[in-house]
Amino acid sequence: MRGNSGDAEIAVALAELDAITRRLRRDCPWDREQDARTIVPHTVEEAYELADAAQRGDDAKLLDELGDVLFQVHFLALLLEERGAGSLAAVARHASEKLIRRHPHVFGEVEADTAAEVLRNWDQIKATEPGREAGVFGEVPENLPGLLYARKVQRRAASSGFDFAGADAALAALQEEVSELAAAREDERGFDELGDVLFAAVNLARKRKLDPELAVRSAAGRFRARVQAAVDLAASRGRNWNDLSAQEQLTLYAQARIER
Repeated sequence: MRGNSGDAEIAVALAELDAITRRLRRDCPWDREQDARTIVPHTVEEAYELADAAQRGDDAKLLDELGDVLFQVHFLALLLEERGAGSLAAVARHASEKLIRRHPHVFGEVEADTAAEVLRNWDQIKATEPGREAGVFGEVPENLPGLLYARKVQRRAASSGFDFAGADAALAALQEEVSELAAAREDERGFDELGDVLFAAVNLARKRKLDPELAVRSAAGRFRARVQAAVDLAASRGRNWNDLSAQEQLTLYAQARIER
């Protein structure tokens, strides 16, 4: 358990960050011009960089990116304070109250022995909180990245009881959608069938407790590394990648894939 010296260290570090944030808001021309709408795109970017660091297992990068996200929180909370709409303390208290309320199996008498039960309780409690938009899909932000939006919609439907029984059923649904895509023409129906395949793949990822956004980013990263390795392999043989035939490129890619 962390002792008083550790608690004091955290308090001092957070106070220093808060002081720096306030000075930047006061003395930096760029920071003075910002509002919540102009800052949030940077917040989203920092969150993606944080996710990338976590996916890579790079603790040094994770430490750095967590600091960037923490600064974003301080800055946005300061904007609330300037409008008289809140403060960093209010943000922290609100988060604490929410966590306690949504974890009755930890802070109350409710029993939840599995992660699935925890998520189901979380969604049910969230739906009863004052000010929440009514309906199964209330307050699902439509500006989420596509894969995360699909997962969020699926999770909300599942919290109402509408869900596959397990991963095997989700896999079967994905295989069926792939078959329908293969049979579709390259027209509007093909577009819809492709969407169904992606949606079904997200559903399978959810049932297998995998993050579809991180999974596809990881796949893209592997593809990028293999293509670059093939490009480098061509260069080592005195060839320009762009001048190779499609078959030559594919051969080098296959070799790079084996080596990586």
